[in-house]
Amino acid sequence: MERITRKASVQVAGLIAWVGLCYFVAWTGAQVSPGIAPADWYQSLNKPDWNPPAWLFGPVWSTLYTMMGIAAWLVWRRSGFRYAGSALYVFLGHLVLNGLWSQLFFGMQEVGWAFAEIILLLISIIATTWFFFRHNKAAGWLMVPYILWVGFATVLNGTIWVMN
Repeated sequence: MERITRKASVQVAGLIAWVGLCYFVAWTGAQVSPGIAPADWYQSLNKPDWNPPAWLFGPVWSTLYTMMGIAAWLVWRRSGFRYAGSALYVFLGHLVLNGLWSQLFFGMQEVGWAFAEIILLLISIIATTWFFFRHNKAAGWLMVPYILWVGFATVLNGTIWVMN
């Protein structure tokens, strides 16, 4: 793998940009999620007993978005778009799917379509992680908790769809 040397100021700006991009996607989802948008619809859904408490989602997603941003930054910092373009473009594509899920599930209240979409999201996260491991082991490992959480969320989404 090719390695790129960048000034410290460029590296810091890159870290802020990658993490900021992830938080922008989080913000777009939060605009339609319970707590900001009317939560009556979500509260009315039948959910399994093992549905996590609402307070857990904020800290988990904040941690995951931070880890995603750092992972992308590590790949970008080491190889840049020139040598890791595939990995970084797959990551950017996965962010689109990440943001789309909240719009489908909460914004449009389309639980079935959200379930189909989250399966694609999970596949894209696995692909991103695979690419990241090829460029930077730490970046790949930073994505593993995200795979686990979205795997759980996929089962949860599917269960909510069946129950309603």
